[in-house]
Amino acid sequence: MQGNLKTRLPISVFDLPIQEIRRGYRSDVYFWREKLILERDRHNPSVIMQVFQKRHAVLCGIDEAIAILQVGTGHYTDLQRAHKLFDKLMSIKMDLRRYRYTDRELFLSLIAERLELEDELNSIWVSEFDQLKITALRDGDEIAPYETVMNIEGPATSFGHLETVYLGGLARRTKIATNVRKCVHAAQGKPVIFFGARFDHFSVQGGDGYAASIGGAEAVSTDAGAEWWGSRGIGTIPHALIACYRGDTTLATHKFYEHIAKGTDIKVIALVDYHNDSVGTSLEVARKLKDILWAVRLDTSGTMVDRCLWEEMMQFDPRGVNVRLVEKVRAALDHEGFSNVKIIVSGGFNPDKIALFEEKKAPVDIYAVGSALFEGKYDFTADVVMVDGEREAKTGREYQPIRPKG
Repeated sequence: MQGNLKTRLPISVFDLPIQEIRRGYRSDVYFWREKLILERDRHNPSVIMQVFQKRHAVLCGIDEAIAILQVGTGHYTDLQRAHKLFDKLMSIKMDLRRYRYTDRELFLSLIAERLELEDELNSIWVSEFDQLKITALRDGDEIAPYETVMNIEGPATSFGHLETVYLGGLARRTKIATNVRKCVHAAQGKPVIFFGARFDHFSVQGGDGYAASIGGAEAVSTDAGAEWWGSRGIGTIPHALIACYRGDTTLATHKFYEHIAKGTDIKVIALVDYHNDSVGTSLEVARKLKDILWAVRLDTSGTMVDRCLWEEMMQFDPRGVNVRLVEKVRAALDHEGFSNVKIIVSGGFNPDKIALFEEKKAPVDIYAVGSALFEGKYDFTADVVMVDGEREAKTGREYQPIRPKG
């Protein structure tokens, strides 16, 4: 492990709550109690902890798991003191929330006190990460069901309390990376944009965006989502902006150009479903903005039928963004000389819908995918499989070495 640590993402990327991880605050309580029992009994065997999950997947979260082990492996020299300091630290954490906007002087003094407490906790923490031997696959590796993705070998008391934290990270990141990869494969080389931020809590955007990039997403919709991999969010204009300009999509799009995109490399993309007339709105924007317009985005609700399809009812399912709608927008743009304007589609897309569009050769340039990227589950399990060099595992589990990729 130590030989390839430099090629992993650095700890600073993850913004880990280090003190909470060390204290077991974010762990299932039984894992923290395991650590206490072993420490108090002075029983500290060397174990191999083996990590796997049960589905075909795109692995993600390994670098984060290793970072958790880096900061959280070890012990306190004075556990009773550590408990008292930590409880005080958590009390200050709550007070900081309470006084942040009401009492600036008290808030700043609490920050100073928090830093002092963290320094005290650090002074009684002994890192034992250098006693671990970790073998692990890479973020982005494709894995088979029950394939071992990481083996952690070292003193049981030093890292057993961390299981909840690194398994949860692996489950979340792998789910998103896998779902994105499915969409990317279905898109057959066309870009896929991660539009998932609005479907989950804002605090997870950094890791979700990273996982999306591992899965093959071209971009994400928030700056926070692009933070871990050093990029920025991209997007169109919202329906709300069009509404603020009294439904004038062209004016709203031009204002986007005037105040945001002009003089930059930001692309001008018009959202053209506001009046349920994607063809008409696309042409109107293209005629007035001309070379300024880079793309139009179709986002018709799944309960609506676009105006251009009213004469074609009963021939196919006309609701939402469908292949025929894309074809009609493309044909209209091409007919008036706007073949350079790209088409982005969003709204209810998942791997199956993308595959259908590609099968029908829909003239889509970019797919934007949202809530479908959070579907399913990819739960990871960790088991002790070796104790002091001898096989020792729950029935049905046995030691499996890492199988290198490539």
